[in-house]
Amino acid sequence: MSEYPGSNKPFYALKDIILISLLSVFYLCFSWFLIGFNSNQVVLVLLFNGLYYASVVTRKFILGFSIFIIYWILFDYMKAFPNYAVSSVHIADLYHMEKHIFGIFAHGRVLTPNEFLRMHHAPVLDFIGGIFYLMWIPVPLAFAAYLFFAKKELFIRFSLTFVFVNMIGFVIYYMYPAAPPWYVQYHGFVFLAHTHSNPAGLIRFDHLLNTTIFESIYRQGSNVFAAMPSLHSSYPVIVVYYGIKNRMGAMNLVFGTVMIGIWFTAVYASHHYVLDVLAGITCAIIGISVFNLLLKHTTLGAFVEKMRSVIA
Repeated sequence: MSEYPGSNKPFYALKDIILISLLSVFYLCFSWFLIGFNSNQVVLVLLFNGLYYASVVTRKFILGFSIFIIYWILFDYMKAFPNYAVSSVHIADLYHMEKHIFGIFAHGRVLTPNEFLRMHHAPVLDFIGGIFYLMWIPVPLAFAAYLFFAKKELFIRFSLTFVFVNMIGFVIYYMYPAAPPWYVQYHGFVFLAHTHSNPAGLIRFDHLLNTTIFESIYRQGSNVFAAMPSLHSSYPVIVVYYGIKNRMGAMNLVFGTVMIGIWFTAVYASHHYVLDVLAGITCAIIGISVFNLLLKHTTLGAFVEKMRSVIA
């Protein structure tokens, strides 16, 4: 057995192998039972096990990123507990509220910003918007990877804040199920429980590049009626906040540009109303603020330090 550098503790301890193996098998079996088999589940298990056993550095890396893995699993399991079974879905009321507050008068009638932008879309905006929308997960994960190697305590704070904001968003999803703008475009105000997710305006990016990127992504959507708040809009706010906190200089301009680009594309591609975007921004601000308060006034700080020592 190999050992940790400078330690007599074996790297491949038998109890670790047994525990990780049991957790992997349990995850695959439980997932199959709950939501059905998906090849992504196998990829996740292979990735985790591969990095866990590859080296000391990769083990600490995947243990640190287990926070994001937990988020991904919870998001995936939402398929088994649709929010429309818990609360009534908001379709017409949200649409009319958007039109009342942000309506644009054009062509002799009042349009939502989504409808107006759909009528005035352009290939260059389809391309740029598609690039921005592809960054909503890679940018936070890349930033997290940078923090892992550069500032581990900030990495843990960022990761916990990310998951905390998501938990707030998930709670709202079940309290206020909401249809996205594209749903009204294709289905009107009639509630159809088993509607499949749709790339909406992002399909123009696929057609432009003769690819199926967004079509494939939205084929695996967990819940159509989870438009409010827009967590797509929350994530870049968290990145910008921690980028400023980490004093990343010009890189924060990149983060800020990506943030605005995602906000615009969310509306441009008919995935979210302006109200959804504002709710997502608010969700991020509240999540960051509450997390900082908990960090200052509870034992959360000690927990962060303990986690830092595990991956140090």
